[in-house]
Amino acid sequence: MVFVFSIGMLRRYMPKREVLLVLAVAFFIGAIGGAFFLDPIYDELPAVASTVEKNMPYNEETLYLDLSSSIDTNQLREQLSSMEGFKSFDETSISIPMWSFNEKEHDYFESIVGNIDSHYEQYNVTSNSININLSQNYTASQALKSFSDWYKLVYDDTISYAQIKAVLVVDSAKLDDFEQALLSKGIVASHIEGPIQDSVNTTNSSMLSNVEFTLVCGGIGVIVAIIGIYMDSVVPAYRRFKKFMNTKRKR
Repeated sequence: MVFVFSIGMLRRYMPKREVLLVLAVAFFIGAIGGAFFLDPIYDELPAVASTVEKNMPYNEETLYLDLSSSIDTNQLREQLSSMEGFKSFDETSISIPMWSFNEKEHDYFESIVGNIDSHYEQYNVTSNSININLSQNYTASQALKSFSDWYKLVYDDTISYAQIKAVLVVDSAKLDDFEQALLSKGIVASHIEGPIQDSVNTTNSSMLSNVEFTLVCGGIGVIVAIIGIYMDSVVPAYRRFKKFMNTKRKR
């Protein structure tokens, strides 16, 4: 911007038709500076905005997890509960992929699933899966065992895969620590709710796109150049105005 301002101040040594070239160069320099130097800083604004929420006492973040049935959820619970900032960890439901049901098979599973285990709070049978909500204090491993035992008895086969949905609540100040702990096990939250995420979402929604930000920086470059171009006129005019005001006060 200093360079652009300096070019503008050289206007009196240029032909008038060169002023447009100065403005074009100013826009180009402003846009380049915005794209390569300011844009990376601008992109960090959501993280900066969330820092305030991280340091607010009693703030909590809720992480929604989609876990493979191959993960030992009891071990995961023990690891997470031993960390500072842990609030709760609840396994809420399981989803068991099946084959594509015909109408008769669909109706059969609709009628029988609720009788397999009394801890199946609610369940939903789709065209190719069975989704079961778990009652409080009932784990996914228990629910999967009861379903697997029934399935083995009826179909003489085993369930090879299921997805477990869990909810983890943590102190906002320790969110990064829990995300790293989960990532070390190959787990990434499918969704996060809480003050930090709200702050990030609000900041993102109010931010300009990269192209818009670059254009704004180019526009600022043009404004700085214009100030430089007319600086020789503004300064004397300001001095005359100041002198006039001083004279008026003396009167």
